[in-house]
Amino acid sequence: MSRHRPMPTARTRSVLALIPLVGGIALTACTSTEDTPDSTPSMAAPTVTSASVNPTDGLTPSAGTPATIPTSAFVELPTELRKSPRRTTPVTDALPTMCGNEFGTGGRQVTASAAMTVTYKKAGEPETNTPQGMIHQVIFTFDGDGASAYLGRLRTDVRACPAYDQSGNRVTVKSEPLTGVGDEALLLTRTWAETSLNGDRTGETASSQIAVARVGKAVTVFNDQGWEGTSGNPTILDRVVRDGAKTIDTWQG
Repeated sequence: MSRHRPMPTARTRSVLALIPLVGGIALTACTSTEDTPDSTPSMAAPTVTSASVNPTDGLTPSAGTPATIPTSAFVELPTELRKSPRRTTPVTDALPTMCGNEFGTGGRQVTASAAMTVTYKKAGEPETNTPQGMIHQVIFTFDGDGASAYLGRLRTDVRACPAYDQSGNRVTVKSEPLTGVGDEALLLTRTWAETSLNGDRTGETASSQIAVARVGKAVTVFNDQGWEGTSGNPTILDRVVRDGAKTIDTWQG
């Protein structure tokens, strides 16, 4: 598999401010022997504990609104697609960015947030082969109508960002509804001119996707990134998003 310069992903290159995102909610410790999302993940199995956040500053979740997010709420890849087990990831590293802070507008109605990353491969490929990509999953839980409001704000922000520049490369964004997933869902496809590790245009295009779904009082964001700047796999992402929404629905009961 050819190697390319890291794609102009929407992953943060500078740390997003968490305070505006969660309104004073602080992440509790999540023990994990993980690599950072910007590095090539080790294939050693990590030690993962429940990823959770506790509300502070007087926030009181309404009845039925989870105040912690367990590891079991996150999707896990089927064995044939799993390059390495899911691992905990800082929320600010897992959230994509485009023109601005489109995905970091949860506000004070957020009662919990956590993120994990799965590394995938093509089905049937040997374990020694290079991974095909990574999918970062973030889960927010909200009080009141916060989950619906988050999707509403996101749609507005996405419409205002049809294209953006990333590392000197122009990235175009296409948004469309994603049907049959949770209570409502949105799919974004990012496309850019592919370049080699030397920065030369290959004449091809590369693409990756972001999917956002609301399931009850929770919103989950899936950020797919191809390995070493290659395209993500939309078929795998679609499966992960649908399985992920069902997993959250089961967790919320």
